[in-house]
Amino acid sequence: MQRLTFLFLIVLSVQSAIAQTLTYTVGNAHSHNDYQQPMPFWTAYNEGFGSIEADIFLRDGALLVAHEARELDPKKTLEALYLQPLQACVAKNYGFAFSNHSKQLQLLIDIKTDSINTLNKLVEILKGYPSLNNNPTIKFVISGNRPSEQLFVNYPSFIWFDGELSKEYSSSALSKIALLSDNFESYSASNGKGIFPAEEQARLEAAVKKGHALNKPVRFWGAPDFINAWYLFMHLQVDYVNTDHIAKLADFLNTLPKTTYTATEPAYTLYKPTYQSDGTSKPVKNIILLIGDGTSYPQLYAGYTANKGALNIFNMRNNGTSKTSSHDSYVTDSAPGSTAFSSGEKTNNRFVGVDHTGKALTLLPVYLQRKNIKTGLISCGDIADATPADFYAHQSEREHASQILRDLKNEPIDLLMGSGDESLNNVSILDKSDKTKLQVDVLSELKEKYTLTGTVDSVTEEAGKKWIVVEKRAGLSMLRGRGDWLSKALDKSIKVLSKNKAGFFLMAEGAQVDYGGHDNNLPYVATEVMDFDRVVGKALEFADKNGETLVIVTADHETGGLTLLDGDYSKGYVAGQFATNDHTALPVPVFAYGPQSQLFRGVYENTEIFNKILQATGIKK
Repeated sequence: MQRLTFLFLIVLSVQSAIAQTLTYTVGNAHSHNDYQQPMPFWTAYNEGFGSIEADIFLRDGALLVAHEARELDPKKTLEALYLQPLQACVAKNYGFAFSNHSKQLQLLIDIKTDSINTLNKLVEILKGYPSLNNNPTIKFVISGNRPSEQLFVNYPSFIWFDGELSKEYSSSALSKIALLSDNFESYSASNGKGIFPAEEQARLEAAVKKGHALNKPVRFWGAPDFINAWYLFMHLQVDYVNTDHIAKLADFLNTLPKTTYTATEPAYTLYKPTYQSDGTSKPVKNIILLIGDGTSYPQLYAGYTANKGALNIFNMRNNGTSKTSSHDSYVTDSAPGSTAFSSGEKTNNRFVGVDHTGKALTLLPVYLQRKNIKTGLISCGDIADATPADFYAHQSEREHASQILRDLKNEPIDLLMGSGDESLNNVSILDKSDKTKLQVDVLSELKEKYTLTGTVDSVTEEAGKKWIVVEKRAGLSMLRGRGDWLSKALDKSIKVLSKNKAGFFLMAEGAQVDYGGHDNNLPYVATEVMDFDRVVGKALEFADKNGETLVIVTADHETGGLTLLDGDYSKGYVAGQFATNDHTALPVPVFAYGPQSQLFRGVYENTEIFNKILQATGIKK
């Protein structure tokens, strides 16, 4: 009795879901002409497709599967290719179509020969499969040559029909119709590239609305079959997406939770720059360098879209482009990427603050110290990771955390804030790193020079005091509750460093945009970009109040090969695909605001950012 009640609830839930906004899964995928696949039935079934199509011919008392009569093969029967495998699956799954007992399977059977005789034969055969014909998680739906709709009700309860969207049906016929399908070309001449013309869009919407008003799922055959078109059909709320590309559609649908993002909160308000000192030639006292690790235009635009068409960064008028290749690789990693900023030299991948031969480089904080400018470093990642380390360490291997931290003893760093290496746990590909763990004894060695604390809030503004903050909250992603840690860290750092009359240099890293790219996770990327952009807004606000501060926003490299394919500013919705889970060679933008910001226009090597900083501060190398 409990099993029957459960199965009844499955049917009810499927029917009621039609009237609601669809959340797409592989259950919404239809394997068109499935028998033409290298492994009929199994490929689509193993991917969890909710609908599988087989064309049948009645020949010599057998139902053969093929697209055309000339392709008929006596060995390729409906039973051999579909019914027997499905029967085996049901037995394995304790009477259900799938191991996930809430999933349903629709077998769409397209009759190519006489409808009455062929369907009668099908009914005869299906009666020999009681585990299939009396199974609420399986539907046999007849398409192609069908008997007159007046005859639909004469067929057994396990026989359903594929109706035509363009037709009108009696209530009795509708009671036997499982879905409504039609030829896509009857509504649109579109090849799926771009958007549908308005008139065609209206016809398609009306067709889908008609089907849903009848509480029937909708499918279009003969439809464009590639990723951009799949987005279009999802916007139309088409229930079954037709495909010949099983693996590609399955991957697309399975990864939707990680490749689409819709804002869950109202858009944050941007800071409105005054531009009073922007682009002037007046001397620079303070520099705030904001590095969005792994961030190029696709990541920025994802954040811009998610914040409903608004980004502080895009209000910075002076901008350029940085070429990111390292000394020994077309595709850089963060170690040489930020070493270029801190030293003006190209070095090898994995090298931190050393040249390509392993020789220690003179880093930016040392140059700035000559003018008594103090240095602070912030990261919402590991304080010993490559980007912050590039401003204080000299190691030929970025994974050597203990050696990297020990280099702080000899470098003029006044403030260092971030997390321990627990931030790497956010992404599996990073968690597998062989990075050495931060040891308590190494941090203890630094107590002679620094005051160590576990929270930003505990940092005071005492003159001459140097700080290291290792806060677990800093290592959380925005999705897991980091909140406004990075903004608070920036505010506190500016307050502390501003006590120095000669000025300050502050580097703040949005480390976890990169993590989202490695994880191929667009919600991760978009939320991290928005958090980073809030920090940019705070930096711009300080620059306007101070009048002597140059703000630079850039990245060390791009991560993920992100491409944006769909979006809606009004909803904060954005969707895209990733080409890799690693870095790419894409150049990255450079934005600048405040006095001397005009220096950062143009296209140049990443090493030029170092040179331009020195030029802006009037320091000679």
